[in-house]
Amino acid sequence: MADEETAADAAGRLALERVYACFDAGQSFRLEAGAGAGKTYSLEKALRRLIELRGTELVRKRQQIGCITFTNVAKDEIIARVQAHPAVRPETIHGFCWSVLQDFQPQLRAIVPDLPGWGERLADAGVGGLGARKVNYDLGYPRVTPDEVSLKHEDVLTLMTELLARPKFRLVLAKRYPVLLIDEYQDTDAGFVEALKQHFLGTGTGPIIGLFGDHWQKIYGEGCGAVEHAALEVIDKNANFRSAEPIVAVLNRMRPDLEQIPSDPDAPGEARIFHTNAWPGQRRTGQGGGHWTGDTSPEAARAYLDHLKQRLSDEGWDFAVERTKILMLSHSVLAKEQGYPTIQSIYGQFNDAWLKKEDPHIKFLADQLEPACAAFQAKRYGEMFESLGAGRPCIRRHHDKVAWTQSLEQLIQLRATGTIGAVIDLIKGQAHMHLPEAVLDREQRLADAGPEPVEGESRRIAQLRRLRDVAYTELMAVDAFIDGHTPFATKHGVKGAEFENVLVIVGRGWNKYNFAQMLERLDPGPPADKVESFESNRNLFYVACSRPKRRLALLFTQILSELAMAKVTALFGEANVIPLPADPAGGAAP
Repeated sequence: MADEETAADAAGRLALERVYACFDAGQSFRLEAGAGAGKTYSLEKALRRLIELRGTELVRKRQQIGCITFTNVAKDEIIARVQAHPAVRPETIHGFCWSVLQDFQPQLRAIVPDLPGWGERLADAGVGGLGARKVNYDLGYPRVTPDEVSLKHEDVLTLMTELLARPKFRLVLAKRYPVLLIDEYQDTDAGFVEALKQHFLGTGTGPIIGLFGDHWQKIYGEGCGAVEHAALEVIDKNANFRSAEPIVAVLNRMRPDLEQIPSDPDAPGEARIFHTNAWPGQRRTGQGGGHWTGDTSPEAARAYLDHLKQRLSDEGWDFAVERTKILMLSHSVLAKEQGYPTIQSIYGQFNDAWLKKEDPHIKFLADQLEPACAAFQAKRYGEMFESLGAGRPCIRRHHDKVAWTQSLEQLIQLRATGTIGAVIDLIKGQAHMHLPEAVLDREQRLADAGPEPVEGESRRIAQLRRLRDVAYTELMAVDAFIDGHTPFATKHGVKGAEFENVLVIVGRGWNKYNFAQMLERLDPGPPADKVESFESNRNLFYVACSRPKRRLALLFTQILSELAMAKVTALFGEANVIPLPADPAGGAAP
């Protein structure tokens, strides 16, 4: 029968029943939902259950279910899924924390002057303390006025962690939010989670805390990762509603502690690894950066990619962008062709700073300005203001609208013709627009260093000096590459996305990643001092391998040792570990 419950459906139902039982018993829990398990579906069902059973009572008591999300996009999705029910308050972590913090003004005024940077900030404003000023949080840009001080994003989490140590604050939070659910818990601020563990889970008081996520999908450095506590009921969701059985089988061998059941075990699919161990050329060495050791030359990597794409196309793969995604766990193949050779050369071996958008200029331009410009052109002005971190800007008259319109039109034109520095300077010169403090700080350091390079100049200043002279079109190309070709993309949620086919290019070039070494350590485990690095490699590899619905192929341009080869053979099966020819440009596939 078409509506007969499958084994995957049953596994999902059992996990939800355990979540409901925790709600009924007042028990905090952690739902571990591996890739493709339908974590968002479980969160939605949990919220609907709580609304059905407790929604009216919560509204009557002026209480809400706090639901912390990782992004504003996720927040808006949850609001839509629960039809903006007043018993549910979806918020980013900063928004949630501020919803409670804002009512503790005396305590905030006492603490803020001692927060990092605020002593100097107050001194620059010519005041010795906050006095009667109201502490506010809106745009995340710190400032001091005669009537108020505005906090940075980081200040909010610091204040939350400190005030959670105070019983009165905890009582207010628990009364206002008797249930607290955290989406993508593994990416939540570690200090905040530690405070919840210490002051609520550790004391048996406070709200029911429900964690939804998967610590193997923590690929952002600032997240807490796995959350362990005796007071948490651990609920595994042993289902996979995304991928075909051959892909799920690989994931299960990679992660036997969370075995998944595919929703349709008979659906066609494949999971294969292609390697370049037969390449006869000189492998790259530690010269100029050990992060390249063991890889082919960039030219060979490009040739192998072209060869494999042709082979897969001949087998029926459709490489149209809506059908197939190419993810890069290497960066030796596409930099020049993608249109940003200068930016790559600026950062050299420190690739992570720009590919992971840890460089403040690139993070702001890629994650805020580019989406804002796209929203402006689409006439989605609310989305534009949110992308810029402007919240609800103060627009009182027609002149304010004209100022915003002219600024965005100038920016859009300058993006096509100017440099990165020119774009930054234009924003800096607009009274109604703001740059993040990290960007302003680096700009000030560069200004202090002077217009010409000096001997002994710091690497970051030297990089910024060069970055400002790069055509902005290269930044747009970098943004397109990160968003479309790496699992680090955040703007459109690649980490949570799925595609029919996925081709993963695995190689060297990122100073923190060595995936062949990770495979060697997958069974015995890493050395004690390499656990964090190992988990970063493992998680990123897992996330990339778990994206496709039907077909998965991995191309290793770095050499696989005997131990690594044995591991990929165990994971994928001997028939699915395929050597590529020594000459990818002219050799036939074996």
